[in-house]
Amino acid sequence: MALGLAGCSATIGNARLDAVTPSGDGVLRIGVILDNRGGSAFLNESELAAAKLAVKQINDAGGYKGHTVELLPASAASDGSSAAAFTAETAAQAKALLGAHADVVVGPTDSSHAAAAIDVLAAARVPLISPANTAAGLSSYKSGGFYFRTSAADTAQGSVLAKLAHDAGAKRLSVLHEAGDYGTRVSGAVMDAARGLGMDAVSNVEFAAGKAAPAAASIKSGTPDAVVVVARDGAQGALAELLNAGLKGKKLLLSDGAIRQYGTTLGAGGLDGARGILPGVFPSIEFQAGLTGIAPNLKDTTYAAETYDAVTLAAIAAAAANDDAGASIAAWLTTVSGGVRPTSGDAASKERTSCASYKDCVEVLKGAKLPDYDGESGTIGFDANGDVTSSNYMVFTYGADNTARVSGKETASRTP
Repeated sequence: MALGLAGCSATIGNARLDAVTPSGDGVLRIGVILDNRGGSAFLNESELAAAKLAVKQINDAGGYKGHTVELLPASAASDGSSAAAFTAETAAQAKALLGAHADVVVGPTDSSHAAAAIDVLAAARVPLISPANTAAGLSSYKSGGFYFRTSAADTAQGSVLAKLAHDAGAKRLSVLHEAGDYGTRVSGAVMDAARGLGMDAVSNVEFAAGKAAPAAASIKSGTPDAVVVVARDGAQGALAELLNAGLKGKKLLLSDGAIRQYGTTLGAGGLDGARGILPGVFPSIEFQAGLTGIAPNLKDTTYAAETYDAVTLAAIAAAAANDDAGASIAAWLTTVSGGVRPTSGDAASKERTSCASYKDCVEVLKGAKLPDYDGESGTIGFDANGDVTSSNYMVFTYGADNTARVSGKETASRTP
């Protein structure tokens, strides 16, 4: 199901839209930054496998201008290498990639590491495309137009959570959110979306992790039909307090930070019928086969599609610009992603045609049209801040065993 969101079509924003003078050396070099520590490091293997797969398929299609596209750092790009090679801090990785003459960089995973990479790379006019950064504040981070991301900002899920409640017949909705930027921003987005759907947004109550009982009681007093839980570390405690207050089962909707397999850690049957969402799409059989062909022991494919698309888009942008320099790639990324166009030049006027691979998009360029890449993660359409304008979510429904199983999908989209 597609969900329309309000959006601005103006070209004023953070992304680069101006034409630049070609300055590449004819060899496209794509760097990768992975998290060397923290809670997101477990995603490194899937992202590295996806980057390797994308580069392989680009080179199988003839590479860039007949030259092999290079994946950097070389220590992690070789056959059989793993993400264990990424041990340096984010800024150090970015500086090393500049030293290796990277034209564009993909990564990092954790939003808290983004600024360190942006600050180094933007100053060198090298674009950064993150497959996994979701912090809403990064949309306005001062990157000079050299920052993009193929995953949606956290706040995009607000409209999906409200829609799920509305579609289930809820007329009165409350939100219980954990203190902090994530909770504040996402809960606000849920409330706004609920009002937009004609629902009564009863209350938006904040709690501190481990201290959710008063907030749960306040939520109950408003007699909502649906309660959205927006939390991360404090999610289990908040759910326990809601269950104690008699708010359970189908009344509950969980944000991406709150969804997990709770099992016996919560009261039996407490989440039966509750739903939650996670960003992304389930990989196709062909894509999974490609990934395991690169990394046979790969178990988790989270953000693999977004990484694959980031690498592929970078190569398509270079092909469209006929230049591998970072500034040229940055100037073409919004156009070839199907997003906002500049106000002048070929990118502003030529017709765009959908294509789903580097090979197909290059074929489009050989004609009189421009490519509009729709990839493994779906429609992208970068806006003027380098954010995606189409966000895919997997919907999960809990059973009596408090275990979540996939039950559907939703897409939130807005005008670039």
